[in-house]
Amino acid sequence: MHKRQSAIYLALIAILLAALLLQATPAFAALGITNVQPSIVTGLTSVELVVTGTDFLDGAVVIVENFGALTTSYVSATVLTASLPAGIDPGVYTVTVINPDSSSVSLSNALIVQLPTATVPSPTSTLPAASRPLIVVQSYTAGDAPITPGQPYELVIKLENMGKAFATNLTAVFPPGDFIPRDTGGVLAVTEIDPGESQKLTQPVTASYELIGKSFATIVMQVSYYDPAGIAYQETFNLALPVVPPKPGAFNTATPTPTLTPVPPTRPQFVIVKYQSDVLVLQPGSRFTLSLDVQNKGTADALQVSMILGGGSSAPGAQAGTPESGGVSGASSDLGNFATVNSSNVQYLGNVAQGEELQTSAELIVNATTNPGAYPLKISFTYSDNKGSYYTDDQVITLLVYSLPQVEVNFYRPPDPFFAGQTGVLPLQVVNVGRKPAVLGTMKVDAAGAQFSNNETLVGALDVGGYYTLDAMMTPDNAGSLELIVTIGYTDDFSLRRVLTDTLTVEVMEAEFIEPVPGEGGMEGGPESMPPAQPETFWQKAWRFVLGLLGLDSGTPATQPGEMPPVEEMPSDGVPAGAPAGPKG
Repeated sequence: MHKRQSAIYLALIAILLAALLLQATPAFAALGITNVQPSIVTGLTSVELVVTGTDFLDGAVVIVENFGALTTSYVSATVLTASLPAGIDPGVYTVTVINPDSSSVSLSNALIVQLPTATVPSPTSTLPAASRPLIVVQSYTAGDAPITPGQPYELVIKLENMGKAFATNLTAVFPPGDFIPRDTGGVLAVTEIDPGESQKLTQPVTASYELIGKSFATIVMQVSYYDPAGIAYQETFNLALPVVPPKPGAFNTATPTPTLTPVPPTRPQFVIVKYQSDVLVLQPGSRFTLSLDVQNKGTADALQVSMILGGGSSAPGAQAGTPESGGVSGASSDLGNFATVNSSNVQYLGNVAQGEELQTSAELIVNATTNPGAYPLKISFTYSDNKGSYYTDDQVITLLVYSLPQVEVNFYRPPDPFFAGQTGVLPLQVVNVGRKPAVLGTMKVDAAGAQFSNNETLVGALDVGGYYTLDAMMTPDNAGSLELIVTIGYTDDFSLRRVLTDTLTVEVMEAEFIEPVPGEGGMEGGPESMPPAQPETFWQKAWRFVLGLLGLDSGTPATQPGEMPPVEEMPSDGVPAGAPAGPKG
């Protein structure tokens, strides 16, 4: 009875596998799914699916159509593992892989969930725990030859049923890793293994080139099987084999091709070993000379060498190494950011022997519309060898383009005369004379032989044509020409701190002694030289008294500043002049 059921299950599996192989088509896109193992499950227990393909990214998710996303683990760019929980409904499902960049690919009919049959009892087994089947690895080998990356092997594994019950519908899955499965798709099936019986499995594999540098190769084998009651079991075995490092020169490309052996090149090969510009800071509109040191590092002499700035090619047919007419083509060169000046972009360098190094240069200009940044410049070398074959070697160098602030520092009005030892004002201003806004840092003025105050300020953003002023106080020490140094800090397009420096010159005169104006400041003839006011005499007071009796002005006479007060002349008889005469007799 068991043999008959096993035959039916095996036939069903074979039919489904054949249908899957006929319907599944390999993906030729960058992202693709080639296989899902195991491709047939029962849905009674959880299963670890191994999805193989191309261009998987870390964070990719495996989705089963009409079921949902699975817990996915990234193994490599070609292998993903996903946990399929128990309870999925029977049917044929499409498996989809979605990368973190939203690219996706689907494989139709990738997963088959078997229909439950009436003969399958409930998952609760009536067998005691000691009577279950138990599959173990008795031995394994990959032959007598040592494991070498890139070589094919026959992996022979001997399984043994150490349990007390039959193991039916056994499936062994070999996920890709250190070994790449061949021929079988990495899946082997055994109908039944009796208790105590051994079964030998043979899986063709190829050692991966990822084994380079490793001492051991690991093989993962996932075995699933059932007991007579239909209960599913899973075992995972990790097998290890020693690896022998490959001999030097066994392969020379990244593509696993064990039969290839390296062939030394017998052709010229041009390399730019050094380049520099005579202008340290390139800006839009800058003209500069680009110097190149070029060397023939190949194993043959190069004839009729031409250098094409911006990239180009030799005569038609150069790809096939056949001499053709037509010369060198440089019309399709990319000179959008750096254009040649005073000559074309093609230079003839002549014949260059093997190992010879030469120097060449070209005059270029930075396009006025070029934005700040790092720009590649393609340079092609076209030549032929002594066999008449044409070659083109492309090189790329990088040139940095800056856009530094264009500012002018001057006086916004003529400064007042400066005298040695006396403080004066410097009416400074900075103007943005460039064609785009500029962000400036700290502006500072200084000079040797002078003391300053209020000589530093933060400028900030300046629009096109905008200005910023600074009124600095300066006290020069000595007379003569004084050179002012104005510095303005800023950050360039590559986040490097830079300083703009400008100089201004002012004249300092000797300090002069200013003489007071005559009549002021204690000089002769001034108020300080006037004699002090004299006190009133007795007759002056008496005369004012008489004036008061007569009703006339009897006040003290007013004196003007700097004038002597009037002095009354007294007659010889003691009567003031101008007084009325007394009675006669």
